[in-house]
Amino acid sequence: MSVDTSRRIVLLRHAKADWNQESDHERPLADRGRADAPVAGRRLAETGIGFDLALCSTAVRTRETWKLAVHELPERPRTVYEERLYEASLGELIALLSETPDEVGDLLVIGHNPGMHALADALAGESEGDVLPRMTRSGFPTSAFAVLTFSGDWKSLEHGAAKLVDFWTPHA
Repeated sequence: MSVDTSRRIVLLRHAKADWNQESDHERPLADRGRADAPVAGRRLAETGIGFDLALCSTAVRTRETWKLAVHELPERPRTVYEERLYEASLGELIALLSETPDEVGDLLVIGHNPGMHALADALAGESEGDVLPRMTRSGFPTSAFAVLTFSGDWKSLEHGAAKLVDFWTPHA
């Protein structure tokens, strides 16, 4: 892929988690999360994006979200379970994205807040229609996802380099 290649990043926040576990990393999905994750997967399929790679946090709730959502996609992308996504800062998330191989055109990231919202907000130098205000108002709830586009290689991804083209939440 050339430097001016158009790429897409989809940032998916995990579905609603249960609070009954001692360790935050080990928290499973709540009933609502188990219902919402496949809905998010169906909506991801409706975008028509054929993901080349999915990066998923190692936390139980993100892995369960991905397991339920991926079954709704027409094709399962290569998946990497990435422990650095858990509790990652904005800078760490951008650094992680910059490591994406150049052959990846469309990337899905399954992670946590506040990181997913901060990353979408930081990357979005512009947006289509009312997408950015809707994302800002909603606060990026569980099972929500943002779709961003940018041109260039992954190493060039920085603040304001992308366009926010879609934002979806299951309970809007």
